[in-house]
Amino acid sequence: MTPEIDDLFAAIKAEHGSDALDRVEEMLEPRRRSETRHPLQQDAKWVLPGISQTPWHDPYAYPELLPLVTELESHHAQIKADQERAWVEQRDSFSDYEHYLVSQRNWQALYLYRDGALAEESQRVAPTAYRVLKEHAVDTDVICPLLESHFSTLLPGASIKPHCDLWNFSINLHLAIDIPEGAGLRVADEARTWDEGKCLLFDYSFEHEAWNGNDERTRTCLLADLWHPETTRAERVALTALMKEIQKMMAG
Repeated sequence: MTPEIDDLFAAIKAEHGSDALDRVEEMLEPRRRSETRHPLQQDAKWVLPGISQTPWHDPYAYPELLPLVTELESHHAQIKADQERAWVEQRDSFSDYEHYLVSQRNWQALYLYRDGALAEESQRVAPTAYRVLKEHAVDTDVICPLLESHFSTLLPGASIKPHCDLWNFSINLHLAIDIPEGAGLRVADEARTWDEGKCLLFDYSFEHEAWNGNDERTRTCLLADLWHPETTRAERVALTALMKEIQKMMAG
């Protein structure tokens, strides 16, 4: 770690207790790891010890996330209307999704939150989703500032190859916007489909893939990368700074 990270960790421990970052420090020293990874979690870069090895989660089970889930679902009709209007009238607001694996032309994204901040230009294009996300994810600090929120549209016949995302300390929420027959999602060893207007919640450090098997219609969900509910406030501060520093070193 860098001197800046060492100083931050010391300050966090002084405020929250000497053991506040035990799991983060264990993650950084694999030889100290007290538990093994799930076989379908092996390709994740960072696995915080003590997080439940549960691929699928109940989106209604966590009080911290429930206001966001409830508001997204209750405003589904307007969120869908905004997205459909943007898809027809403001297609330049969408771009090829820049997944860390590859940029896919058949996977289109309209970003609401990116690079640690709301994408202000999306407020005009998707006002309902923008407002709900701001009030119930950004202002409440449940969104992971290392990642993003976006409308995710798979074109007819598109698929996302099986992969593990980078870590397990954030969790992925999907609001099903427009779901054609033939679309599905597998996380670990269980495949599900989306129920339009409802949310799914899963740990994407487990191997997962998605597909739109419909040859005529697009599949659209609203995705939000949230802090895993089993992380602490102290860990979130430390992990944000740590991952930003690692990304900076890798870029340099």
